[in-house]
Amino acid sequence: MKKYLNYGLILFLTITSLLSCKKENNGALSTVATYTPLYISSTSVTVGCIVKSDGGSGVVDCGIYISNSPNPETSNQKLKIGSDTGTYLGQIIGILPNMKYYVKAYAVNSKGESLGDQVDFTTPDEIRDTDNNLYKTVKIENQLWMAENLKTTKYMNGDLIGTTTTATANISNENTPKYQWAYNGDESNVDIYGRLYTWFAITDSRGVCPTGWHVPTDDEWHSLALTLDASAQLTNGMESTFAGGMLRENGTTHWTSPNTGATNETLFSALPGGYRYYDGKFNYINNTGIWCSSTQNNADDTWNRYLFFSGSNLNRATDYKTNGYSVRCKKD
Repeated sequence: MKKYLNYGLILFLTITSLLSCKKENNGALSTVATYTPLYISSTSVTVGCIVKSDGGSGVVDCGIYISNSPNPETSNQKLKIGSDTGTYLGQIIGILPNMKYYVKAYAVNSKGESLGDQVDFTTPDEIRDTDNNLYKTVKIENQLWMAENLKTTKYMNGDLIGTTTTATANISNENTPKYQWAYNGDESNVDIYGRLYTWFAITDSRGVCPTGWHVPTDDEWHSLALTLDASAQLTNGMESTFAGGMLRENGTTHWTSPNTGATNETLFSALPGGYRYYDGKFNYINNTGIWCSSTQNNADDTWNRYLFFSGSNLNRATDYKTNGYSVRCKKD
């Protein structure tokens, strides 16, 4: 069962499982454990409490304490997430990059408050590209990715990445076009959705990602899917049965309704930047996000990943190297 709760500037995604209404008779405190964060971005984190027992008198409140100092229960940052036995996860936004935080779960019943063990985590730093664009990053278990789409107009040595004289120019007669575009040639789209790049541009030896980062390979995209869904298969273009929803920004601010299955549990915050076809047409902003890998399928095609607003799958497909795609960089 999934439920979404909004508390001011803090967005909670509550995921409950194995809920039980059976009451014990020992009249004790609840038993609670602190969820160890697996998804941590520069400015947000997925936290949680695991209420294993209600102590016999029913849980009325459970959640976490958070602070940038040990013993977070002494701080004023007490965040309610649930009110029963089970596992409850929530997202906290507005924390700082490259900062160590401490969390501790709590649960309250009629006998009082019980606490879980203290767990700490450090937020990953933000990074800059050659254009001085600043990006949030996100740690997904042992992998570190950009949490925003690439926006740079320059290679790492400072050379400009070309663009066409008109955004809708047909480049079908070019063999190795190295271009970038704002969607539909409108620079106001870049801040949210990033830019669209041909495969030839992102694989240029001058590099498009910040120092120490690279455009992920097809295998690295598959590794991300496997991290979220151990049953992910590279068959018929489909990557996973649910990982797409975990990666996609929730809500309909940027995604077309209904944005099916989107939870953004991973804080990857995938956005629907659309794509540019080689004939100059721009398509599907707000409906589809397509990210290019550095791996070619053949002389004409590259492997990519895409997400739709109407499904939870992370899909794998091939398409022309001369099309324009969104890019996410990964830490070396």
